[in-house]
Amino acid sequence: MQFSATGVIPACLLPFNEDLSIDEPSFRKHLRDVAAVRGVSAITVNGHASEVSSCTFEEQERVLHITLDEIGERMPIVSGVYSDSSMDAARIAAMAERMGASALLVFPSAVFARGVQQRPEMAIEHFKRVAEGSKLPLIIFRYAMASGMGYTIETLLRLIDEVPTICAIKDSCGDPMVHEQTIRALKNHGRRIKILTTHSAWLLPSLVLGCDGLLSGAGSTIADLQVALFEAVQHGELREAQRLNDSVFATTDAFYRTPATDMHNRMKEAQVAIGRLPNATVRPPLVKLSKGEIERITSLMKEAGIERAGATAPRVLSGV
Repeated sequence: MQFSATGVIPACLLPFNEDLSIDEPSFRKHLRDVAAVRGVSAITVNGHASEVSSCTFEEQERVLHITLDEIGERMPIVSGVYSDSSMDAARIAAMAERMGASALLVFPSAVFARGVQQRPEMAIEHFKRVAEGSKLPLIIFRYAMASGMGYTIETLLRLIDEVPTICAIKDSCGDPMVHEQTIRALKNHGRRIKILTTHSAWLLPSLVLGCDGLLSGAGSTIADLQVALFEAVQHGELREAQRLNDSVFATTDAFYRTPATDMHNRMKEAQVAIGRLPNATVRPPLVKLSKGEIERITSLMKEAGIERAGATAPRVLSGV
């Protein structure tokens, strides 16, 4: 299916049974729930939100198979390429193309943390290996610079020039100034590359800067709010965007507190609180949240207007 790196692209969660096996019926329901939101342009799997670091190659293949079987005829599917090894990343990319994915979200290798900002050729080699494994459109996942795995603007421009299948960047630089500089640099580039924000903790200002869309794990739970906010910004409806942002802010407060490693853990608890998932089991090294934090998440979902029925869209979308 033709992929366009625009609009709202939720990254789905991956439910587990208590024995830590994949809960396929709940995953299928979750996929249907998210894909049913009006305005969602694609779905992402095998990313951080689905705890890809804990999934074997075979499990990633199974996750993609289930996704394509359940919603693949309805919208494009983006599959993550997550590996520290460039050769293994190429193998994952080839598998995803063979299975029928529409695009690939390429994560940085953890090896980059020790010097990719001084040795950008490592990133270029990694992406070229992935591109050799698959001809699918590639999305650069750009981490925060402080992680050691983030790409400078100069590196991004080199990647775009040297890897022709790159179509977009998922920007998680974490710095509003660098984010705006990146948007301006890419919009002025000869080969138009789309910018997808994942700055869910400050989504409104990020979108206003001119992003083409967003790709975020929070979309697993608040895709309707994200669609409404994105459309309000696109239509120049600032007051409506500010109103919607009040609801988004409550979910931001629920999901994006420190430590950041628990963000998708919290989204699972939110799904349980609103009756969409049967449990919030996570795989080690992630661990269960405290009772107090779970209660706080439940309260914030109510504050955001997300009740157990999950029917926020009619109220949220009014006036957009």
